[in-house]
Amino acid sequence: MLSDKDRIQLAAKGISETLLQEQLERFSTGFPYLRLEAAASVGRGIMRTDKNDETTLCTAWDKYLSEGHSIVKFVPASGAASRMFKDVFAFIDGDHDKPETAFEKLFFGRLDTAAFKADLNAACLRLHGKDADTLLRENRYKDVAATMLQKEGLNYGSLPKGLLKFHRYADSVRTPVEEHLVEAALYACGSNGKAQVHFTVSPEHRALFEALVSAVAPTYEKVYGVKYVVTFSEQSPATDTVAANADNTPFRNADGTLLFRPGGHGALIVNLNAIDADVVFVKNIDNVVPDRLKGDTVHYKKVLAGLLVTLQQRAFDALRILDSNASHEQLQDILQFLETDLCCHNPAAATLDDTALAQYLRTKLNRPIRIAAMVKNAGEPGGGPFLAYNADGTVSCQILESSQIDMADPQKKAMFEQGTHFNPVDLVCGLKDYRGQAFNLTQYVDPQTGFISHKSKDGRELKALELPGLWNGAMSDWNTVFVEVPLTTFNPVKTVNDLYREQHQ
Repeated sequence: MLSDKDRIQLAAKGISETLLQEQLERFSTGFPYLRLEAAASVGRGIMRTDKNDETTLCTAWDKYLSEGHSIVKFVPASGAASRMFKDVFAFIDGDHDKPETAFEKLFFGRLDTAAFKADLNAACLRLHGKDADTLLRENRYKDVAATMLQKEGLNYGSLPKGLLKFHRYADSVRTPVEEHLVEAALYACGSNGKAQVHFTVSPEHRALFEALVSAVAPTYEKVYGVKYVVTFSEQSPATDTVAANADNTPFRNADGTLLFRPGGHGALIVNLNAIDADVVFVKNIDNVVPDRLKGDTVHYKKVLAGLLVTLQQRAFDALRILDSNASHEQLQDILQFLETDLCCHNPAAATLDDTALAQYLRTKLNRPIRIAAMVKNAGEPGGGPFLAYNADGTVSCQILESSQIDMADPQKKAMFEQGTHFNPVDLVCGLKDYRGQAFNLTQYVDPQTGFISHKSKDGRELKALELPGLWNGAMSDWNTVFVEVPLTTFNPVKTVNDLYREQHQ
């Protein structure tokens, strides 16, 4: 039973009692696994382009930009960088004072090449009266590591990735935020000269993001001849989910209040839905490279965007034909476009009469569209491309995580583990319909695609409810096309030692 105190808490977060009960019931019922047809591969769900294709698509994108359309680069940037430094925290807490593990030896051995080294030296001087190099010569490795992570030093253990120094240039250093600003100028600048970038941030770090952008944007505007329009949003408290005990009853804090947790990146579908743009690029904050390696990134962003606007225009043309009472032959042509080019197949479509087929085609074409880049599987953790069955019996391209697949089924497990490609979270999205109206993206979420994870708080075990992921179930009912891109476009920073890789030097 809910108390008056509980109801006040719910009202403050904007969460209804009905939604709370639905979330609690989900802990008991769980989420169904998705029914799979196959792992997507080149020729079966994944498109591979050649040089001629790419030239044509880049030209299509340049033309689209020249026509005055609104473009936004959307960057989820709220996550803390603490996981980047997991092994550094472990070293500080460990019982050895000098580097012993391979990770520790690499971290300290290459520290001179880190973009944040000058800041670290200054922080060490301020806190210890000696720079980092001197402290290391004195075997004070833990002092150096702690200065990097702790609030009194660089605070890298608590800051989000977007604010960390990633790349060193001849006369400056750059954060991921700055690299995304540069990218926006290179492939997402409209004909009005404006490059729009939107960052989703946490409330406690928003002021830091705003200050950084205010400080650096004028410099990049001058270099690239653009005007930046940078906006920010935070994850709505109304998208938080309740935590549960092992017996599925509400988990309560020590003061008796209900524990709510962020619902995962799937909550950002609400933030994306608030963006007023024709086309939106979505890319993770840590997948950036220095200027010398941006060529492939920019080229393939244009390829993906060119494919998006080309397929979108064909869908718009088909919808207008459907509005004018399409002939049987036209219906068959449109069905072939849906199945071949938009990778959405319905085994029952052949049995539909023309009236039912027209309605089916209208439903499937008049929805958001995304082009999702896929790279060859290099053993990175995360989701992959699949052909999956939907609730209406259709089969379409879906990006799935292992939690959505029945790994107890040897066939499904093998399908996931032997997949040829990996999802690098590199999307181009069309958010408006053929009449120029924005889709309500929350209507295209599959609520059956969340998952339950196990966490702890104050030494107590709990169950956490994760919403359908932003590029997983939150975009389940979109038209989705997978395109192979080279691994050179995927350079994430998952640990601090990744910054020592050649791609980040």
